[in-house]
Parts: sequence; structure tokens; C-alpha cells
Amino acid sequence: MGVLQPQAEFIMANHRSIIALNLSVSLFMFGVGMIVPLLPQKIITLTGSLKTVGYLASAFAISFVLLQLPIGRLSDRFGFRRFLLAGYLTCSASGFLYCFSNTQGMIFFGRMLQGIGEAPLWALAPALLSILYPGSKGKVIGLYNAAIHLGLTLGSAAGILVSTSWVKNEPFLLFALSGLLGGFLILVAVKDPDQAGSNLEAPMDTGAFKKLLTDPGTLTVFSGIILYGAGYGIFLTVLPGFLIQDKGFTQTGVGWFFMLFYIAISLSQVITGPLSDRHGRRKTMIFGLIAVFMGLGMFPGRQGWEIYPWVFLASFGLGVFCVSALAWLNDAVGDSLKGTVSGAFYLLWGIGFFSGPLFLASPGNFFNGLTGFHLLAMLYFFQALLLGFIRHRRGKIYKDRV
Repeated sequence: MGVLQPQAEFIMANHRSIIALNLSVSLFMFGVGMIVPLLPQKIITLTGSLKTVGYLASAFAISFVLLQLPIGRLSDRFGFRRFLLAGYLTCSASGFLYCFSNTQGMIFFGRMLQGIGEAPLWALAPALLSILYPGSKGKVIGLYNAAIHLGLTLGSAAGILVSTSWVKNEPFLLFALSGLLGGFLILVAVKDPDQAGSNLEAPMDTGAFKKLLTDPGTLTVFSGIILYGAGYGIFLTVLPGFLIQDKGFTQTGVGWFFMLFYIAISLSQVITGPLSDRHGRRKTMIFGLIAVFMGLGMFPGRQGWEIYPWVFLASFGLGVFCVSALAWLNDAVGDSLKGTVSGAFYLLWGIGFFSGPLFLASPGNFFNGLTGFHLLAMLYFFQALLLGFIRHRRGKIYKDRV
């Protein structure tokens, strides 16, 4: 009985942590979903110009991407909890800045703070969960990422439904409060692995880590992550513009597209995470890439509602690849480097996210009805072939990690 009691306490601590992590990020992303459509209008109101709207993404992206590796490395040394807590509190501070800002400089500074705050929320929680649940990394990471996109979906829907009821800055205040609530849940319910009673693996030596980074199998996954980020960025920027300009979609039609995108990402991660645990990460990564290839290759030739199933399939494939690749990276290192590799994932994701839309700046027809989306689809297909080739040709060395 004396042995079972600490084990039961350890399991309960893990369950409290995963519930708190998922609930806090879902509530926070609900707030994000409400304010993202409002920030451009706030900038236009302050400046009277559309030119500065594009800097909103840049202000967020610079701090979000550049902090990934430093925060990941620091969390491996000092624990995840304090950085997650600081992330939520920083995001809350950005919300109060939005609420009381009267200059564009304050808005941009708020976006930079939001990028700093969200950096640990995206990267460190999956790393922590992979330590707490070593036998089901795909499942718990998939649930967490699904919670992110579920919050975004519900927040966007709520913002649309009650947009006419806002009097002044209520959405920004709610966003700030969601950050405070998220921080409170982290503070009272989440524990670092050593505090929860887990035994951390021995740190991976520098030489072995460098060898991992130069491994062709790892580099192939890295290129896939960049491609995943490119697809995610294109779906949020270029593709909606293509639907409006080339397909005649209304703003309502584009709104439905965003809803389907978030729903597909959420469902794919919940479904595929456990499958990757049982059948191997590479198999599900390849499946996700093929799904993106099919969806991107087919939708440009469709019209109206026929476009939705194909963009849903492509969105589903992006989510499948995301959870599989993130779990694969966490399989590849010991617990002492999980924050670092999760930070590396979102660093690579950020590179793709902001280079992809530039690559596909003109997605319209360029040859016999082919579009830039067809070219992008072929990149996903070649990436799938490359992963499949490495898995088949050098399977004994680069075997699936399950």
C-alpha cells in the first residue's frame, strides 16, 4: 500500500496537469479568437491607413519565433511551469495594452508582448506533456493542440455572434482576463516533472545532439516542419484572398473556410495522435503530407461549396503532420532536451509560416490552368516521397519511434 500511494499521487498530479494545460490554453485561445479580427480595425481607426495593418503580424512573429529556442533551452534547465505562467501573464499584459491604447505604437508593443507570451504556450506544454505521458505522446500532444484550435474556433464564432453588442473594448479586456485565468490554472494545478515525481532521463550529451541534428532523417523531418508552417501561413493569408478574388467568395464564405480550417486541425490531432503512438510517427507524417497534396491539388479546379471538402482535407493533413512531427522530435531526445526540440519545431514552423505566403504571393493561373497551389501541392508530395524513401531504404537506422 505504501508503494501504491506515491504512484497514485503521481498519476493524479499528471492528470491535473493535463487538464489544467488544456483548459487554460483553450480559454486563452478563445480570447485570441475574439480579438484577432478586431486589431486591424483598431489600427485603421488610430492611423486612418491600411499600410500599417501588415505590421501587426510582423510584430507578433519576430518575438514569437526568435524566443523559441532560448525559452526551450531555459525551460529544460529551470522547469516548464514558471515559463508557462510567465507566458500567460505576459499575454494578459498585452490585452490590457490593447484595451487602453491610444497610439499605434502601443498596439504594436502589445503584439510584440503577445508574441513573447505565446512562445512558451505553443512549445513548452507539448514538451512537458511528452515527459508526463511518455507512452502516449502523440495522444496528449494532439489533445493539447486540438484544445488550441478549439478555443480559436469558438472564440472566432463568439466574436461574430456578439460583435454588434460590444460597446468599447470589452473583447480586449476579456482577452486579458483569459490570460490571467490561464496563469492561475498553471499556478495551482501544473507541476514540473521533478515536482510530480518523475525521474528525468540523463541529459543527452552535446555530441549526440549535434549528431541528431545532422542526421538525414532528422533533416527530412525539419524540412517537412518548414513546409507545414508554410502551408499554415498560406491558409491564413493567401488562400482566403484567392477565394475572394478568383472564386468570388463573400466574407461569409471565407468565414466558413476559417471555421473548417480550425475544426479540421483540431479533429486531425485528436484522431491521429493515438494512431501515431501505435503505428509510428513516420507513417502518419506521410499520410498527412499526402492528404495536403490531394487537397491542395484538387480545390483550385472546383467552384463554390465543392471547394470546402478539399480544403478541409488539406487542413486535416496539416494537423496530422503537425502532431506526428512534434511527437517524433520529442521521441528523439531525452527529457532534458524536450523543451529545446519543441522550441526548434516552432522556430522552423515560423520560418515556413512567414516565407510560405511570400513564395505563393501570386497563386493565380500561370500555365494551362495550373496555379501556385498546384506547385505547393507537389512540394508536399515530394516531401512524402522523401520520408517514405528514408523509412524504406534505411529503416533499420531511422525506424519509426513508437
